[in-house]
Amino acid sequence: MWHAYNLITKGAIVRSSTFRKVQTESATGSSTSTKLRMTLTIEVDAIDFDLPSSVLRLKGRNIRENEWVKLGAYHTLDLEVNRKFTVSKTWDSVDLDRLEVASDPTQKADVGAVVMQEGLANICLLLSNMTLVRAKIEQSIPRKRHGMIGNHEKGLERFFDQVAQAVLRHINFDIVKCVLVASPGFVNEQFLQFMMEQAVKTENKAVLENKNKFLLVHASSGFKHSLKEVLSSPVVMEKLADTKAAGEVKVLETFTKMLETDPNKAFYGLKHVEKAQEEAQAVQVLMILDTVIRASDVPMRKRLVNLVESVKEAGGDVKIFSSLHVSGEQLGLLTGIAAILRFPMHHLEEDDDNEEDSDSSGNDGQVEKSD
Repeated sequence: MWHAYNLITKGAIVRSSTFRKVQTESATGSSTSTKLRMTLTIEVDAIDFDLPSSVLRLKGRNIRENEWVKLGAYHTLDLEVNRKFTVSKTWDSVDLDRLEVASDPTQKADVGAVVMQEGLANICLLLSNMTLVRAKIEQSIPRKRHGMIGNHEKGLERFFDQVAQAVLRHINFDIVKCVLVASPGFVNEQFLQFMMEQAVKTENKAVLENKNKFLLVHASSGFKHSLKEVLSSPVVMEKLADTKAAGEVKVLETFTKMLETDPNKAFYGLKHVEKAQEEAQAVQVLMILDTVIRASDVPMRKRLVNLVESVKEAGGDVKIFSSLHVSGEQLGLLTGIAAILRFPMHHLEEDDDNEEDSDSSGNDGQVEKSD
């Protein structure tokens, strides 16, 4: 459904079955309300994606009249998993690439993650295109005090038990390749030891048979944003080398380092990236956020698609980041568009400085002219 959300844009024609209440009036004047299944075809005007329930909600006007719904009537279609629907629109190269990714089962290499500290844990699923927080556990744990260490240990044990139950509820070991257990200090080691001991006591085969999938890594905190540093770890990168998520994190990390060490080969913002490609086909890696490429403004969408196609034709690599993934959140802070260049382009920054100087010398960005 996430792929469908990225493919269905404003103006697309969508046809799907739905249920509607219909009122009928009898010969005596009494009316009855019944729920009927019917097929509606709407021109999409607004799109909303309900992530927890994985339901795509489309709003628009009916463009095919039927017995029950008039032409032009405003309706909502709810698309969900296993419900068939048809999409008609102008398909560009970005859309076709997304269709290929959605149809490729190798893109579903998922990862589980438990990011924790004492009293706080986030249980996440790292899909190829998003990060889902399936459970957040917060619990007050008594501090270690002289003569009262037992209270701290009991509180920590209750906390570990809640986290373990959440892991069993939300992580499917038949799908995930790896479960990252990240924390500052030794909290992750203590938790994993607790979980394995409980699995032995309860004879939990799901945990015992998959204990080799658990990987202990360091994190600075138990908050979700710590996943970025977790995924950047060389140990994790090696373990997840074949997942799309790890590849995006690695590229973004390379870009961030290049901003510091060789800034004339790393630029962000559509104007700079577009100029680098138009002048010298200099873009080696283009990073673009899915919310940016989904631009509902048709001219802007064409402009972005032209940039993507130009980079590919010149042998460059294009990576579309998901706004629901930690790497996508980081890219969003950099305007949603960034690029690593094949060679330095010093004048791009200089041109920007010159434009700023020109803007500051006149009103409303216009240069004053002298007589």
